Amino acid sequence: MSYLLEETTAYLKTHVAPIANEIDFTPELLQQAFEGLGNLGVLGLRIPTAWGGPSIDSPTFSQFQELIARYSGALAFLQTQHQSASAMLSQSSNTALQQAYLPLMSSGKVKLGIGFSQLRRQGQPTITATAVNGGYHLNGFVPWVTGWEIFDEFIVAATLPDGKAVFGIVPLQTTQQSNGCLEVSSPMSLCGMTATNTVSATLTQWFLPEKQVVFIKPSGWIEQRDRQNPLKASFFALGCAQAGIDVLETAYEKKGFEFIQAAIQAFTTELNQCRDAIGQAEENCNVTLTQQYQLRGWAIELAVRCAHAAVTASSGAANLTHHSAQRVYREALVFTVSGQTTGLMEATLNRLTQPRHSMQGV
Repeated sequence: MSYLLEETTAYLKTHVAPIANEIDFTPELLQQAFEGLGNLGVLGLRIPTAWGGPSIDSPTFSQFQELIARYSGALAFLQTQHQSASAMLSQSSNTALQQAYLPLMSSGKVKLGIGFSQLRRQGQPTITATAVNGGYHLNGFVPWVTGWEIFDEFIVAATLPDGKAVFGIVPLQTTQQSNGCLEVSSPMSLCGMTATNTVSATLTQWFLPEKQVVFIKPSGWIEQRDRQNPLKASFFALGCAQAGIDVLETAYEKKGFEFIQAAIQAFTTELNQCRDAIGQAEENCNVTLTQQYQLRGWAIELAVRCAHAAVTASSGAANLTHHSAQRVYREALVFTVSGQTTGLMEATLNRLTQPRHSMQGV
């Protein structure tokens, strides 16, 4: 699958990197960049070949995710929603739904998002489902849905009375039914990746027909899913770290200070070490969940340090909203909390509070 990564790299360098700062603020440019990936046929990498996808292996998919994040965090975040939706559909037993969606998802002719992070929240569910004749009635609030006016629909998750969760496809736009409605908020004002048009959605007596159901998962499904491979999202942070190093390279070319070059070498060495450690851990079934969280915490902390270094080396210009260092720093903040669990929060804070240097003797 090296050709896939090579073609994607060429596209990102030519069409995304030169306008990455504009993409971060402009949904239309982000959508164009997303559609460009669709033209390469790389928007459904985990779709089985029987449904028109390449069904690539996990290491190649991780390289792809890191690659996208290096050139545009907004594009990386947007496309991974669609990739997750296609992977979920691939696991469905609803053949009719698979036939209608999957063959068109790699090319982006069908654009599909996700909205199930609310299942991680403690206490009463924010959105519930009640079985009715021919489907389910959904009621409640979906706090995070990315891709408004870019994606056509999204997979929503609602909690059933027995604690299970039903997943189904609903519109990503305000829509009225005869006895129900789905209302989408205005895009949120986020610190970074604002072009992703992240919204919330409120569903009132929304009828989800059985034919639009992707699957039903048992109670605790998302906790089990988060524990299965908490390292997979690390590659966004690694790509962000590389983006910070890229900005350092630009600063060095402009200013020529040897200490900037030294920083580039130190960060590059650590990035390679972190990536190798994560890759080895993914192949080792004996690595504990705590150790996996520690490795992801390292990737997050490294991304933040590389981004901070990019700001430092770019001097006052880094305070400009549309400067590359400013964008990468904001992306590091977003990737810090993306898909966060309590265990990951703890590991990240432990990493951040480790003493690094002593001022004794200064």
